[in-house]
Amino acid sequence: MKKEETVHINMESLSDMHRAFGLPAPANPLISLINGATNRIIIDKLPLSHVLKFYKISYKPSIGGRLKYGQDYYDFDEGGLLFAAPNQVIGNHGNNEGEICSQYTLLIHADFFLNYPLAKKIRQYGFFSYTANEALHLSEKEKITIISIFKNIEEELNSRIDDFSQDVIISQIELLLNYANRFYKRQFITRKAVNHGLLQKLEDILDEYFMSDKSANHGIPTVQYLSDKLNISPSYLSDMLRSLTGQNTQHIIHQKIIEKAKEKLSATNLSVSEVAYELGFEHPQSFNKLFKAKTKVSPLAFRKSFN
Repeated sequence: MKKEETVHINMESLSDMHRAFGLPAPANPLISLINGATNRIIIDKLPLSHVLKFYKISYKPSIGGRLKYGQDYYDFDEGGLLFAAPNQVIGNHGNNEGEICSQYTLLIHADFFLNYPLAKKIRQYGFFSYTANEALHLSEKEKITIISIFKNIEEELNSRIDDFSQDVIISQIELLLNYANRFYKRQFITRKAVNHGLLQKLEDILDEYFMSDKSANHGIPTVQYLSDKLNISPSYLSDMLRSLTGQNTQHIIHQKIIEKAKEKLSATNLSVSEVAYELGFEHPQSFNKLFKAKTKVSPLAFRKSFN
């Protein structure tokens, strides 16, 4: 039986989202701040699975998922932030949980940033591709900071528009993103014990992959493959690894490849090409190039050093 494909509803404009929430059209088609405390949101109208064509930043007083490790909790109880970028699927887990309790929902079309440096810089914030279970948990002090920025944006949007309005709003958005970046770095630290557990699990997954026939049959493991195995997003995985090791996921994969290559070159009679194929390389030249880049010697020269 053919598997039924999931249909995602496209939210092309901010007005589409406002209608889904049961709200009037936004005053500005490129930016809107929905205050959950003053707007009655009809959540049942929101499609279970939808794709945004704009940025979305939500603050929720309660996001759940407070993390326990041993006898200690590593996340705060003061709510948190969720981020979504254009073309990202939202609500694909069969429920709208979390949307209901948003205190602030900021919607921004990419065109709002045109001719501003933030148009390019916003793509550098990796947390826009994190999943809901990787939300930013806030402390009481951090919550006060974030809410104050939302209030500043809200006040500016509700004030008389002048030549400086867009400049002020964009500076507030950039401030919000920079604070989020700082607080995520803090979250990686407070989750260090848990993240070290994930790092060990990653090592085990890579060891099992290369010890079995998976590398020979399916090629080099991808970042997506590893993140799926760990049940976290590729962006969160790479950012977590950078905080722990200073390296991203691709570097960790390459490091494991070199480790396994050295074992095979020093302890087996396999040719360099055979080693390359067993490690998942389609072309031995690619293996030679990577090995030399990482070790400063060719695979053949490395092997000769053991003879």
